[in-house]
Amino acid sequence: MPFKIKNCKNDGRRVVLGSGLGYVVNSVLGSVITTSGQTSAQAQSISLLQSQGNSKVVKLLVGFPPGQATDMVSRVLVEKLRSLTGDNYIVDNKPGQGGSLALGVLAKSAPNGTTMMLAHMSALATNPHLYKSVGYDTVKDFEAVGLIGDLPFVLVCNPSLPITNIQTLIQYAKANPDLLTNASSGNGTVSHLAMEEFKRKAGLKITHIPYKGSVAGLTDVISGNVSFAFETATTVRTHVESGRLRALAVGSHKRLSGVFSNVSTLSEQGFGELTASTWLMLIYPSGTPKEIIRNTFDALHTFEKNTELEQKMLSIGMIPRYSSSIDEANAYLKSEFKYWGEVVARSGLEKE
Repeated sequence: MPFKIKNCKNDGRRVVLGSGLGYVVNSVLGSVITTSGQTSAQAQSISLLQSQGNSKVVKLLVGFPPGQATDMVSRVLVEKLRSLTGDNYIVDNKPGQGGSLALGVLAKSAPNGTTMMLAHMSALATNPHLYKSVGYDTVKDFEAVGLIGDLPFVLVCNPSLPITNIQTLIQYAKANPDLLTNASSGNGTVSHLAMEEFKRKAGLKITHIPYKGSVAGLTDVISGNVSFAFETATTVRTHVESGRLRALAVGSHKRLSGVFSNVSTLSEQGFGELTASTWLMLIYPSGTPKEIIRNTFDALHTFEKNTELEQKMLSIGMIPRYSSSIDEANAYLKSEFKYWGEVVARSGLEKE
């Protein structure tokens, strides 16, 4: 069942662990991608994109293999960009180092509008603080176009535990110190750092067990070898539906629907500044002409009015979220880079 955003009261402005710059979470209202409802400047930009001569091939780099959430979002994205611009957008998967390999390629690409990337938050904001060499400088080497959306995380446990929400988790953990464990998809991943922030704020001691990816970790939670995991809603949904996992809290700033409809957010359960979600952002290499960046931003702006696109994104497990301006997108990127540097420093992880 697709994820949908429920209407609920919200005063938080950050979707990723804490408070950040003010941004606008826009609803997607239209039914098809057209220029209706745009400003004249936006319509002119779209028209320019469609009339710049012969169509060109544009590579959209993705730092993960085919079939993962970021890849699935990218394929929806290129389909819509093709229909708007007439250019031939292709997905170029370059997995490795949690998305950093692809970002290194982008940093060295010609800034002429023929190479862009749908970048994952971890590669841009956390990996540079975790690895001694990533082949790029997040602040200097890229130009942000805008956010695409968020992939929310869900805290889950083995259903044999006498835990049903955050309150009972805290009570049980404090009554049974050193007994509980949590899996992550690897050191420094969102599933790791989100749980570390939660444990720090709740004053809990729960042993972290890193895995190479989410599948192995969740398998051990299901089997009872590990107590908890913080993974994307997309990854845990079928296990929660089947009863193999119990959902304790959602990491988004608003509730999800479907199997998660009765699962409270972390904020609702007393952790107002703590959310767990990873964002996706469209970026170009630094030096790309401002006109190209502006035209691409205006194309993205039309997505906000497309309910068909919204449903496709929600079915993947992504909540659409768009930057209100290019300047805001770049400021957000810098603020996230700084914020996650502080989170990594608190975690005590050493650079690899």
